[in-house]
Amino acid sequence: MATYRKRGSRWQAQVRRKGAQTLTRSFSTKADAQAWARQVETEADRRGLPANRKALDNLTVGDIVTRYRDTITPTKKGAVREEMAIRVLLKHEIAKLPLSVLTVGKVAAHRDLRLKTVKPSSINRELALYRHAFEVARRVWDVPLFENPFALVTKPKVADGRSRRLEPGEWELLRETCRRSRNPYLLPMVEFGLETAMRRGEVLRLRWRDIEWTRRTLYIPKAKNGHPRTIPLTSRALSLLQELKPAEVILDAMVFPTTEDAVKMAWRRAMGRVSLPDFRYHDLRHEAVSRFFEIGLSIPEVALISGHRDTRMLMRYTHLRPEAVAEKLAASIPRG
Repeated sequence: MATYRKRGSRWQAQVRRKGAQTLTRSFSTKADAQAWARQVETEADRRGLPANRKALDNLTVGDIVTRYRDTITPTKKGAVREEMAIRVLLKHEIAKLPLSVLTVGKVAAHRDLRLKTVKPSSINRELALYRHAFEVARRVWDVPLFENPFALVTKPKVADGRSRRLEPGEWELLRETCRRSRNPYLLPMVEFGLETAMRRGEVLRLRWRDIEWTRRTLYIPKAKNGHPRTIPLTSRALSLLQELKPAEVILDAMVFPTTEDAVKMAWRRAMGRVSLPDFRYHDLRHEAVSRFFEIGLSIPEVALISGHRDTRMLMRYTHLRPEAVAEKLAASIPRG
């Protein structure tokens, strides 16, 4: 049975089993201590307490993450983005930590340190990546890890979804700063995103063969949720594609022949030249979905375009302006 005691500002958890060495760990919160103790007791009931952890002295957190990057990441749809994320993880101090001394407390300390510079949602994505890498190490690679500290640590709470939209006059500012970008595809990508609600990755993977000009539609073979979809195109979206269309079309060629890294850098520089507080590239998708509803499209019609299969998630992307609804009401209600 586990016991807990507070020593100064830290919580200490202790797990005892007859005939085995007592395990003790310290944590910054009682919740972290309880989570660790529960996992230890579950594992102890199944396999007993661990005997010797010296085999883990020569392996570090970075070794596990690197092997995961080289063997697991390439099999994923979002491999490029995940490789970029792992590149950041390998720069953290925790990457140098031997597995023999890795504890939930050290992971929690790393979490708290990261929270000083990045948002909770970013921390949770990092923890999820660590967590999966260590589960693979334990269950597939036979790394003798008694526990997965990244699965036991408490995740920081994330605030409600974003509701940032372009305010009056901001589209003009955004268009001008994107026009000045050295990346010639930034402005057409931004405007195309506003016309289609497509994610940045979906736009970058778009090929000329995916466009059906006569039907005014665009085929997305595989979206973030793993499902394909065909979306209708607005007149402006078709015009943008016509402007980008080369004299001799190679069907397998990319419509926007640039990279995700290049677009991220161009966007960062563009935001540095203009005053658009807390506006992110992904907010273009929120803006597009909201505009579709404001022009009168139904929930099924907007879901067809955005690819949302859950109405609740679609509503999280929808931020209607009250004044736009008021104008509709004024136009539709008969005046006596």
